[in-house]
Amino acid sequence: MKTKKAVILKSIALATAVIFSLTAYASSTPTAEIKTTVDAIVSAIKDKNLSLPSNREKRRGKIRSLIKEKFDFEEMAKRSLARHWNDRTPEERKEFVSIFSELLEASYISKIESYTNEKITYDKEEIKGEDKYGVVSTTIVTRNVNIPVEYKVMRKDNKWYVYDVVIEGVSFI
Repeated sequence: MKTKKAVILKSIALATAVIFSLTAYASSTPTAEIKTTVDAIVSAIKDKNLSLPSNREKRRGKIRSLIKEKFDFEEMAKRSLARHWNDRTPEERKEFVSIFSELLEASYISKIESYTNEKITYDKEEIKGEDKYGVVSTTIVTRNVNIPVEYKVMRKDNKWYVYDVVIEGVSFI
């Protein structure tokens, strides 16, 4: 009797774990992941303590760490070099990714640090390539102009990572 009860409890526990895993997988949309990251970045920008001039590097460090969690700099570097990527040695690739990521981080941070409570809308999400690629279309709504921003994403390990950002039609890579 005890073994039957133990088997039933283990089965219920396993079924529950599978359901939670599937729910987490299903709810992890590109838009949800981009929104979470953008919200965290905006929160860092709005943080009164981090916005002090003396904390500029601390704020940038926080933003940089959030960006590194969501951006796939190796994929960005690979796409920017296109066919020339394969001609590079592993050492050259590593160095290029490092330099390229620093450049993109600085460019992205300088653009987002000018944020002053504009509204960000999440307009459209497209999933392509057998659920491996997607585009999250957003708009930064300002008093004078609306700025379209597209995040091109790819799925790796059941998470969505940015491999390009297109601002007003201009690609980062």
